[in-house]
Amino acid sequence: METDIIMRMATKEDAEEILKLYAPYVTDTAITFEYNVPSIEEFSERINNIAKKYPYIVAIENNRIIGYAYASAFKERAAYDWAVETTIYLGQDSRGKGVGKKLYLALEKILKKQNILNLNACIAYASAEDVYLTNASTYFHNQLGYKKVGHFSKCGYKFETWYDMIWMEKMIGEHSCNPKPVILITDLHELVIA
Repeated sequence: METDIIMRMATKEDAEEILKLYAPYVTDTAITFEYNVPSIEEFSERINNIAKKYPYIVAIENNRIIGYAYASAFKERAAYDWAVETTIYLGQDSRGKGVGKKLYLALEKILKKQNILNLNACIAYASAEDVYLTNASTYFHNQLGYKKVGHFSKCGYKFETWYDMIWMEKMIGEHSCNPKPVILITDLHELVIA
């Protein structure tokens, strides 16, 4: 029997549960170039800081968080306001079931309401796949309409291996001469995540 997946905005109180999903990516993969699992306090602060301006969404199944996605600043300067970096992580047992697609499409829907135009994903890339890194994230983003726009060679070192990093990009709006101002996530009214 298939269960419903509920999506909602993350809160600081979700930090411990979200961190449990993220920790194996730090300790067992090169998907993130982070070496050490952050503390719950640090992770809670990350959620809080992102949620001041951008969506941070969790997917819940059977009352437990099985994945999360968020947007963050691409660059801090005002000229970059219409571009964000997107991030997604799923529980190890939730991959390949469409949860990631649902999260990313919900994220994209909210970002459009905020007048965001460019989605950018920074992805660890394996020239030769190994036990720590496959290129599944590249394939996932490609399936959702992202295109590769940059490739940096051997720029991340983890598990005694040099890994590449790529940037993928997706445009979700019209680039006019007078773009609509970006709306903070906290200023969006009647926000429904679906």
